Amino acid sequence: MPFSLYLLALAVFAMGTSEFMLAGLLPSIAAEFGVPVGTAGLLTSAFAAGMAVGAPLMAVLARSWSPRRSLFAFVVVFLAAHVVGAAAPDFDVLLASRVVAALANAGFLAVALTTAAALVPPQRPGRALAVLLSGTTVATVAGVPGGSLLGTAFGWRATFLAVAVLCVPAAIGVLKGIPAQRERVDPPALRPELAELTKPRLVLVIALAVLVNAVTFGHFTFLAPVVTGTGLSEWWVPVALVLFGAGAFAGVTVGGRLADSSPRPVVVFGGPLVVAGWMSLDVLGTELITLLALVFVLGALSFAVGSTVIARVLHHAAGAPTMAGSYATAAFNVGAAIGPMVF
Repeated sequence: MPFSLYLLALAVFAMGTSEFMLAGLLPSIAAEFGVPVGTAGLLTSAFAAGMAVGAPLMAVLARSWSPRRSLFAFVVVFLAAHVVGAAAPDFDVLLASRVVAALANAGFLAVALTTAAALVPPQRPGRALAVLLSGTTVATVAGVPGGSLLGTAFGWRATFLAVAVLCVPAAIGVLKGIPAQRERVDPPALRPELAELTKPRLVLVIALAVLVNAVTFGHFTFLAPVVTGTGLSEWWVPVALVLFGAGAFAGVTVGGRLADSSPRPVVVFGGPLVVAGWMSLDVLGTELITLLALVFVLGALSFAVGSTVIARVLHHAAGAPTMAGSYATAAFNVGAAIGPMVF
């Protein structure tokens, strides 16, 4: 795999840490601003909504830019949003900063998905996406639990600042790792790319992406209250997050390989298991060992199916080279926005 893929994954690590870290920070944020935990959960929904809306908008904005220029710009905006969030005087400012960060994250991921697939031979897009998305899974293994521990020890604002610091090497990596010769000058016409959304198979895969992420985020967002609701202390929350991340890393690694060879069984069998598993977590996860085991398995299933579905979105949207990544990004984040409100 090209080294530039791993540099893109570094940026995804920083952004993945930000996207998932609220699962361990919601109680402290809610307590500081005097809002219910459910209201604090809107930070996740707002972030996901910003990504869902921002993915196609940012992709359109960046169509005439080179991948390196657009990826760098999105990382810088993301960094600035976290500095503002860390200094937020009230909940509304924090919420607004999350929306701006989401727009930047959406633009970055939309461009990065298509860039990653273009960096490898046509028969290996699934593995390329697995490397890219490994940044998210490593974030759940190390970044998110680390952020949770940092937040527990020094307050949630320290975690926001840590994410901003992570963006510095990520921005440098984008500048150093994306070849200049991959710059686009004349993007294809937009209307044919949008017309890809009328393909029935693409619509079906997008719908599956929405469902999988709605169920996953609908329950993962409130994982901290689930853990503490069993009588465990808040220090067990990072442990659960590490296990989820370890499962996610295993799932995206296996899913990336299967996405290139046998995507159908992953989706057909894994999809229903993801839904059933998350829906039963509250009932089956009343004991420590059972809860931690389920969190690991659900991390693996969610990311195996998720990475495979992303690869299928890009496959079925092959006629939209500058917009396909935004379709996948928007689909998953529509689900992430709906999930915490519905589940």
